[in-house]
Amino acid sequence: MIRLHFHPSPNPMKVLLMLEETGLDYEIAPVDTFKGEQHDPAFTAISPNAKVPVIEDDGTVVFDSNAILLHLADRTGHFAPPSGTGRAELLSWLFFIATGLSPFSGQAVHFLHMCPEEIPYAKNRYLKEVERHYAVMDKRLAETEWLAGAEYSIADMATWGWLNLSSYFFGDAGLSAWPKLNRMHAKISERPAAIRALKVKDELAFKQEFDEKAARALFPQNYAA
Repeated sequence: MIRLHFHPSPNPMKVLLMLEETGLDYEIAPVDTFKGEQHDPAFTAISPNAKVPVIEDDGTVVFDSNAILLHLADRTGHFAPPSGTGRAELLSWLFFIATGLSPFSGQAVHFLHMCPEEIPYAKNRYLKEVERHYAVMDKRLAETEWLAGAEYSIADMATWGWLNLSSYFFGDAGLSAWPKLNRMHAKISERPAAIRALKVKDELAFKQEFDEKAARALFPQNYAA
């Protein structure tokens, strides 16, 4: 039984999708980051960066969503080529998401919706980087069915977690400016595993309001004396 320490944000959603895709037995351990539960000593003992997701897999602890995806893919033999050119393409796109799409999307969310100040430069900088990453993926998907090639993989799952926020950035237009990327997101969202993952998320209760308590929980370094 895998224990998934979870909050319904993009990175944990990638892992929840992978668990549903593989059919592995798992249980959810909710971590309400808006309440600051990620700073509890019991949690930081397994997640030194005080971030979700984390899994406990039969005594093995893995943190960071992309490391977890690789761990589960190698554990099950699914959704990641074991070697060769296919493995290289997978790793290239997975780390493109890990080091590019993911952090720039996170910063765009912060400066568009969470920053207590109006900073036009920061808003423009991070939103334009989201657009640029979308364009890179859209171009790739004009050439191949999935990001890492012909087969659906953990690179696509990692992307799905963040593409779910496209309307948060671009309103009703969503992904319409990137039709190939929009197609891929829709295909993943229609998969039974994605439908189940969203259902699991919706059945859990977490703090929704982004207030001062949530800000202090998410960004305690901003309030340090």
